[in-house]
Amino acid sequence: MNWLLVVAGAAVGAPLRYLLDRAVQARLDGPDAVFPWGTFVVNATACLILGTLAGAALAGAASSRLQLLLGAGLCGALSTYSTFSYETLRLAERGRGFLAAANVVMSVLVGLGAVHLGSQVARQLLG
Repeated sequence: MNWLLVVAGAAVGAPLRYLLDRAVQARLDGPDAVFPWGTFVVNATACLILGTLAGAALAGAASSRLQLLLGAGLCGALSTYSTFSYETLRLAERGRGFLAAANVVMSVLVGLGAVHLGSQVARQLLG
């Protein structure tokens, strides 16, 4: 039964990732994008959701089923380390080393910040 929760969350997370990535990328850079803003925003969003879920779990307000549905399922399919890695490599290969390094540093810092923020907000609201 648990795996069905993960599948259900992933069934929402994967198309959401694609749609959000395309919408952000089109809005910020257009088809000739230099920086992978779509992936950056998608990963930051997944970190915020996961941090909020973790904070809710620590406050005793998120069941293990909700954690499977939203954590492993939705966030697992929404976030994308492989695309982040590929896009960073492509930036470096195209001679955009500064942008590649900026993508790595910003992604890690914003991701950690989003997890922390989500966790703190959930704990304050629910704890």
